[in-house]
Amino acid sequence: MKSQHIICTVINDLTYDQRMQRICRSLAGAGYQVTLVGRQLPQSKPLRTEIFQQRRLRCWFNSGKFFYLEYNLRLLWLLFFARYDIHCAVDLDTLGAGFLATRFRKKALVYDAHEYFTEVPEVVERPRVQRLWRWLERQIVPRLRYAYTVCNSLAVLFEKEYDRPFEVIRNVPFRRPITAKEVAKPPVLLYQGALNDGRGLPEIIKAMSALPGVELWLAGEGDLSTSLRALVQELGVWDQVKFLGYLQPDELHQLTPKATLGLNLLENKGLSYYYSLANKSFDYIQAEVPALHPDFPEYRHLIDQFETGILVENLETTTLVEAIRRLLDDPAFYQHLQAECRKAAEIFIWETEEKKLLAFYEQVVN
Repeated sequence: MKSQHIICTVINDLTYDQRMQRICRSLAGAGYQVTLVGRQLPQSKPLRTEIFQQRRLRCWFNSGKFFYLEYNLRLLWLLFFARYDIHCAVDLDTLGAGFLATRFRKKALVYDAHEYFTEVPEVVERPRVQRLWRWLERQIVPRLRYAYTVCNSLAVLFEKEYDRPFEVIRNVPFRRPITAKEVAKPPVLLYQGALNDGRGLPEIIKAMSALPGVELWLAGEGDLSTSLRALVQELGVWDQVKFLGYLQPDELHQLTPKATLGLNLLENKGLSYYYSLANKSFDYIQAEVPALHPDFPEYRHLIDQFETGILVENLETTTLVEAIRRLLDDPAFYQHLQAECRKAAEIFIWETEEKKLLAFYEQVVN
C-alpha cells in the first residue's frame, strides 16, 4: 500500500512552506511516493533537494481573480493527467481543481484546511469575493470523506457547519533543543511570517517610539511591505526596525533563538484569525522565546496549559508597550516564561503529530 502516490497542492512558493515540507517528508519517509506542487514566482529561489518530488507551476498572472482562475486551470490540467492515487488539496484555493479531477478519475481526495479560508481578512473585506468562495466551499466540503485541520476550534467549527469529521493535526515544529541561548542586546522583538493585513504590524511599529533601546525584527514580506517601510520612515524609527526579508526555514531556526520576545499579534478580522493556532507560536516555544498573543480561544488554551507568554486584549499602543515592558523589566517573570517554554517544547512537537498524520493516511489508503 505504501507504494501509493500522494500529490499535494498549494498555491504558495514551496521554498518557505515549512508546514508542507514537514508533511511531505513524513509521508515520503513512511514509504509513500510524494509530489508537492506549488507556485513559481519571478523571485522564487531554486528548490532544495528533498526526499519527495517538487513541481512548480508558472502563471501569467500573479495576483487577483485571474491568477486564481489561471492557477486552478493549470492545476486541473496537471491533475487530469498526472499519476497519483491520492490528492491532498491544501486550502480552499486548490480544492476546486482537486475535486473535479479526483471525481473524474475516481481518485481519493484529502482536504487539508490549513485555515478558514473564507474568513481570512483579505476575503472578509471583499463581500463579493467571499460569497464566491463560500459557494465553492458549500458545494464541495460536505461531500468530502477525508479532511483535517490545524486546531480543535476550527475542527469543531467545520464539523458543525458541514456535518463532516475533521481530524486535528497541529502545525508544530520538530524538537530542536537549544544548546546555548544567546542574550539579545539590545532586546529584540521578532515577528516571523507574512507582512499582511491583520497581523498587528503597523501597531507594533507605532509602539516602537515608546520603547527606546528595543529593536523590532520583521522576518518576511507581504502585501504591507511597502507601506510598513514608509511608516517606519514617517515615524523616524528606522534605527529600531529591521526588515529581514524572506528567510528560508534553516535561517529562521538560527535567527529565532536570538530574539527576546516573539510577536503573534493577530487582529479579530475574521474567524480564521480568531480561531487560529499559528505555527510561529510553536517556533517561539522551541526557541525558548516568550511571546505576545491575542486573547483568542486557542492561545488562551495554550497559555492555560503552559505559561509561555502573555495575552493582550487589544493592539493599542499603551497595551503593547505595557505588556512588553512587563516582560523586559521583570527578569524573574521572564525566566519563568522561558522555563514554561522548555516544558511545552517537549509536548508540542512534530514527532507526535506525525503519528497522527500517518494514521490518517492509513485510513485513506485502506
